[in-house]
Amino acid sequence: MNRTEPVDTPLGDDFHLYDTTLRDGAQREGISYSVTDKLAVARLLDELGVGFIEGGWPGALPKDTEFFARAATGELALKHAVLVAFGATRRADTAAAADPQVRALLDSRAPVVTLVAKSDRRHIERALRVDVAEACAMVRDTVAFLVGEGRRVFLDAEHFFDGYAFDPDTALRVLDAAGQAGADVLVLCDTNGGQLPLQLADTVRDVAARTGLRLGIHCQDDTACAVANSVAAVQAGATHVQCTANGYGERAGNADLFAVAGNLVTKLGMPVLPTGGAAELTRVSHALAEIANLAPDTHQAYVGASAFAHKAGLHASAIKVDPLLYNHIDPATVGNDMRVLVTEMAGRASLELKGRELGVDLAGQPEALTSAVRKVKRLEAEGWSFEAADASLELLLRREVVGPDRDVLDEPPFVLESYRVVLDHRADGAVTSEATVKVHVAGQRVIATAEGNGPVHALDAALRSALSPHLSWLDSVELSDYKVRILAGHPGTDAVTRVLVESSDGEREWTTVGVHENIVEASWLALCDALVHKSLRTPRV
Repeated sequence: MNRTEPVDTPLGDDFHLYDTTLRDGAQREGISYSVTDKLAVARLLDELGVGFIEGGWPGALPKDTEFFARAATGELALKHAVLVAFGATRRADTAAAADPQVRALLDSRAPVVTLVAKSDRRHIERALRVDVAEACAMVRDTVAFLVGEGRRVFLDAEHFFDGYAFDPDTALRVLDAAGQAGADVLVLCDTNGGQLPLQLADTVRDVAARTGLRLGIHCQDDTACAVANSVAAVQAGATHVQCTANGYGERAGNADLFAVAGNLVTKLGMPVLPTGGAAELTRVSHALAEIANLAPDTHQAYVGASAFAHKAGLHASAIKVDPLLYNHIDPATVGNDMRVLVTEMAGRASLELKGRELGVDLAGQPEALTSAVRKVKRLEAEGWSFEAADASLELLLRREVVGPDRDVLDEPPFVLESYRVVLDHRADGAVTSEATVKVHVAGQRVIATAEGNGPVHALDAALRSALSPHLSWLDSVELSDYKVRILAGHPGTDAVTRVLVESSDGEREWTTVGVHENIVEASWLALCDALVHKSLRTPRV
């Protein structure tokens, strides 16, 4: 059996960081974890250092039953966390020992069980269709039975805040029944997600004063306050907080584990993660998004790619003096990075900082910096966007500075003489594209022709055919993504097109941009930048 206590956190058992991604988070629309996925999620959460991982509802869901069975055989060796099984109290008029669902919780071999119980009298009478006395007996009997079997028990008091506002005596009777029977933590649940921080904190303080019991918090995000409510509850006395990775969950989701942990660690100074755990927040967040098959939220607090990204020139000027003037923490604290975005809003400070980030020293070359600022603003006005195309921006900056890279850029790996693309639409409906390129490479004039399933594909294939015999590194470069946007202000087929090309060589990725009235030319510009950028990273022989 797994351990019954969390380890390697400075707060130990005095504070619980509890994750319910595998049960509550899995209720998000679009998420469907396999058992293998669930094991991978649990391992990542354990690496992060959470105290408790709720694995699911054994006996109710076959996948969850299998998950606990595989975990019990040693397939899930947890170093930091304790595994938790989730389930309900016994049914009305049934002994806890005889209830199959309760027995399944024991069979899971999880050392901790979280029981859900209704604490709102309206739900007790209308949904469970029992009186309050029987509802309390269901809680008391089930907790006592599981504790007697050697399990540690937490109680999720469902709909607690709504129930407490409607009938506080009933809500407190449910808590008291669980506490008397031996439950370690009584978790107050904002099940409908309708609470606001100040009123929720007042309720937590009131309940703590009236019961003297250990309290936890579980918040849904229907008012976009789940993180704020969770932190407010901790400040009001809760010592157990339930979250999900990236806020996954049904409807608007749950309290985001990474935002809650980030706030507790950096704002309240609470070491709720093991040493080094906070610096893993960004990595684990993105890895869990990958398993869920969801794109990471770029604007997610603490861990989003844009969480410490700055666009305004005023910000950049201050950041140049001291990064913390416009960052609420050092991004490295949570494993993230600061980025400076270069757009038409960019000033000298923005470009200087961005150049430093890209390895281009503009600080000692004021004329180059001035020229680069003018060029960026002009190109942005014409529809270019360097915000997501760092590789093209780097080439632009390197062309402005005096240094060894200028020699490489003045002698690019190839020079275009011309290209031609033909589209063939046959009577049978088949459409093919053929491209011919004429380039000068390695002192030779090379002509190559290739077909593709579209004009850009054919052009890329022809260019590769021409260059591959002369550029040994070309085969490692792949076009991993291709995005097209028609720019506003140019209606109809005469519109200006912006193309973003993402390339990869197996070790890193880079993005380039091209803009033109002709989509093929825009694509050609982005493709050329991609190869020139790669050549800068490849030693010449």
